[in-house]
Amino acid sequence: MFEYAPAPESTAIVDLRPSYGLFVDGRFVPPAGGRGRDTVNPATEQVLAEVAEADEDDVDAAVAAARRAYETAWGPMPGRERAKHLFRLARIIAERGRELAVLESLDNGKPIREARDVDIPLASAHFFYYAGWADKLGYAGYGPRPQPVGVAGQIIPWNFPLLMLAWKIAPALACGNTVVLKPAETTPLTALLFAEICQQAELPAGVVNIVTGDGATGAALVRHRGVDKIAFTGSTKVGKEIARTVAGTGARLSLELGGKAANIVFDDAPIDQAVEGIVDGIFFNQGQVCCAGSRLLVQESIADELLESLKRRVARLRVGDPLDKNTDIGAINSAAQLARVRELSAAGDAEGAHAWSPPCELPERGFWFPPTIFTGVSPAHRIAREEIFGPVLSVLTFRTPDEAIAKANNTTYGLSAGVWTEKGSRILAVAEKLRAGVVWANTFNVFDPASPFGGYKESGYGREGGRHGLEAYLA
Repeated sequence: MFEYAPAPESTAIVDLRPSYGLFVDGRFVPPAGGRGRDTVNPATEQVLAEVAEADEDDVDAAVAAARRAYETAWGPMPGRERAKHLFRLARIIAERGRELAVLESLDNGKPIREARDVDIPLASAHFFYYAGWADKLGYAGYGPRPQPVGVAGQIIPWNFPLLMLAWKIAPALACGNTVVLKPAETTPLTALLFAEICQQAELPAGVVNIVTGDGATGAALVRHRGVDKIAFTGSTKVGKEIARTVAGTGARLSLELGGKAANIVFDDAPIDQAVEGIVDGIFFNQGQVCCAGSRLLVQESIADELLESLKRRVARLRVGDPLDKNTDIGAINSAAQLARVRELSAAGDAEGAHAWSPPCELPERGFWFPPTIFTGVSPAHRIAREEIFGPVLSVLTFRTPDEAIAKANNTTYGLSAGVWTEKGSRILAVAEKLRAGVVWANTFNVFDPASPFGGYKESGYGREGGRHGLEAYLA
């Protein structure tokens, strides 16, 4: 088999500062406590920059700036004028797309192809989409004169740093709200570059504020009584803690939490197409997405054929330098996340499932895990019940559609699912019975700004994207 020559993306396009402050009231400021932490490249463990750690005083200053901007500038601004700012943000993100993609790959560990071809274009598209809604809110179905909520506190995860920022900030601004956003402590750099983009777009000071830090910073934002709305994407455990904190305060809350998506393949499905969808749903993104297709449910009569084809495909995936344009699977985001992946993989072995990985030479430095397929998995296994957030696929079989639906719904989560069959009637019948917020048909992990996303049960509540995504930010 031939080998691809290395095709590394240049890092020269990114101008990293040695250290970053907080972005409050339109400018970068040092943290009140003077504390910072290093953000590292997960592929090499090299320090990229020092990033400020915000404390309660910093959060208070950011919320105060957001309140002033809401009351004096952004809230009273006509929708058509807000739309111009959003269009400008969308254009600049697109223009600086290569820079953002390289920075995302450096800080997150994901392959440059995913950042370049998916994350950044979708982030720009969300700002374009919601710019179109800014002067049409009276036609969105939430009353003739819907009003903004006020100051929105937003907390985003490390798996899609810039895209999750766009999902949160774009609809909030379109509705007339101002924002205090906290990025994940391991992936703050594209959010800080977005702060520079806000300056470049001449967004009024205080409309967007970025406070970096760990869970303590997020907790301070959630507790702050000057925040009218909390939007959180992350783990179910933290989401429950946030719900308890916000309960009774009058602040509004939306949660997009964990998932354990089932990818259901029936015996009449196009095998090659299904294999590509399975790979795209769990391996191309290192399994580090809440909607990853980490449970494969395949009809018994085609299980052997599909697994043979899937293993051939996985054996050809390239693991390595995320900045190499040929790389399919990059690094795990952090040492803590890698430990979690290893723990659950070991639990799969201990509980009697059978692990398979292709011959795979992993780099000596960095946080890496090979693509792994577990067969002989039952619904009781931890790897079939718990989020792994790594390139680990659990394979279960079924005989009838009812059994497939029962196994797919046998989870505390309900975020997404996939159905593979040539029969449209079967797609509709199965999708209707799946307790998942998003059901893909003969594809997986496909997103559009006009389409809402969100889950049921312990996957949270509320929707992001589309017209539905406006509701969380309108009173």
